[in-house]
Amino acid sequence: MLLPRVADIPVVNQPVEEDVDSPQSPNLAVKVSTSFPLSEIFGVKLVNGQSTQAVLSVSNEEPEPVSVVFVGGSLWTSDMTSPSPQGPRIVRNLTTTRFDIKIPAGQSESIQYKFSTDLQPQDLRLNLAVVLTDSEGTPFTMQAFNETVAIVEPDTSIFDPQIIFLYLFLLAVFGGTCFFIYNTWISTLFPQKRRGGKDASRASKSTSGSKKVDPKDQISVAGADGPAVTSGSKAYDESWIPAGHLQRPDARRVKSGSRPKSRQG
Repeated sequence: MLLPRVADIPVVNQPVEEDVDSPQSPNLAVKVSTSFPLSEIFGVKLVNGQSTQAVLSVSNEEPEPVSVVFVGGSLWTSDMTSPSPQGPRIVRNLTTTRFDIKIPAGQSESIQYKFSTDLQPQDLRLNLAVVLTDSEGTPFTMQAFNETVAIVEPDTSIFDPQIIFLYLFLLAVFGGTCFFIYNTWISTLFPQKRRGGKDASRASKSTSGSKKVDPKDQISVAGADGPAVTSGSKAYDESWIPAGHLQRPDARRVKSGSRPKSRQG
């Protein structure tokens, strides 16, 4: 870099004249272009939490080799979104990566630069720069990219474990709410069926477990309340029944030719 030259100071009482050369960076015949392979057609989007890949193509048109030392960048507020009257301001410095790649004269080299962001969704200006050195080791800084990009959130997937757990939790809350509403208000509107107790269950068991009686073993017994049918098998104790009651009465025979005598008046 050239230092300013200051002219000799003239004699007093004469105007002072200075001849100052402004510092200039030497012209370096190197071209740098940047592309984003995973970017969309409508512009570059930086997804929060995901690594963004930028491919820098460095073409050396110098007669001597040059070296790529560092690649870095920063995010700035764009001119449209900057509320400050001083203009754009820096929002975040990106990771600076060291490469030390030597590019021979007349050749090109592709360099992959990766970085990630974690910011609020907004539009910012991405500024990427490359630090080069010539054959003498003199450093030079060249701009590789300076355009507006969009900071976005990652797309949610239905197979995400957090989303699945959220769906299950909401489904359980919805089911519990519906069950509570049904038992509190809706079930009272419908008539409820009476359920049998222990006695009904015992009666059903006893009737279902009873054995069928053969009609040949049934004995008709005449009583005051009408004929009753009992089984021929002795299912009771006969010791307490009098012997006269155990014998069957003989049927009386009635003559068919006999007529009742009429009373003479």
